[in-house]
Amino acid sequence: MASGEFEFSDQDFQHIRRIINEVAGISLADGKRELVYSRLSRRLRQLGLRRFEEYCTLLESGNDTAELSEFVNALTTNLTSFFREPHHFDFLAGELLPTLTRERGFANRRLRIWSAGCSTGEEPYTIAMVLRETLPAVGWDIKILATDLDSNVLATAQRGIYDWDRVKDLSEARRRRWFLKGCGAQEGQVRVAPALCDLITFRRLNLMEEWPMRGAFDIVFCRNVVIYFDKPTQQVLFDRFADRLIEQGHLFVGHSESLFKVTERFAPLGKTIYRRCI
Repeated sequence: MASGEFEFSDQDFQHIRRIINEVAGISLADGKRELVYSRLSRRLRQLGLRRFEEYCTLLESGNDTAELSEFVNALTTNLTSFFREPHHFDFLAGELLPTLTRERGFANRRLRIWSAGCSTGEEPYTIAMVLRETLPAVGWDIKILATDLDSNVLATAQRGIYDWDRVKDLSEARRRRWFLKGCGAQEGQVRVAPALCDLITFRRLNLMEEWPMRGAFDIVFCRNVVIYFDKPTQQVLFDRFADRLIEQGHLFVGHSESLFKVTERFAPLGKTIYRRCI
């Protein structure tokens, strides 16, 4: 069966679903056929191919790792904003960070946070803002690891340059403190302040592959990521997160995600916030 400009059969769609699941753990629903066609047609056009069957053959040949990366980039969704799901950052600033400060005193002021699925960077930069605004300016050893599967959005995150529309809903005080306004050719854009950039390391990472990090994290943000995975994959992923969190470490997930009947290694604190208990 043909579909539009390129031949795209039901068999091709199932083939694409299998490849993206094997490569990235993503489970595409039956209703995503048109989305797949729309997003991957650009790749076929770029490569001069006529049929999706040819494209699948190219992906599975193993001879073009760059195209495999483009394939994953095309099928991942990156919707984010500064202070998205603000209750998470209210909890971080109002409860979690003050508690850690009291419990650790001056002896252990080391903090490691992982933003898993950081997209274009708004989440880790928001975390950095909260840390800078809440913790003392000196005395803390703070590092934020920000990772994503999509190399394109990760490049945007590393640049730290955004259109004005991305920050216009922040308070004027935050905009003045944490962003530098562009001028001339950069008018209408802002750049993230060095004080935030200094806290963050950006790395490309496929959550389905081996994780190179060795140390434990105090906090993990993995929001609006596992909704693309099936239940068995979610179970494996949350178990791995638990293994990489300190005892009583915290996990933040997206508003439509839940650990209910997926894992027993976390205790719910409400509003998609969990604490490692096992």
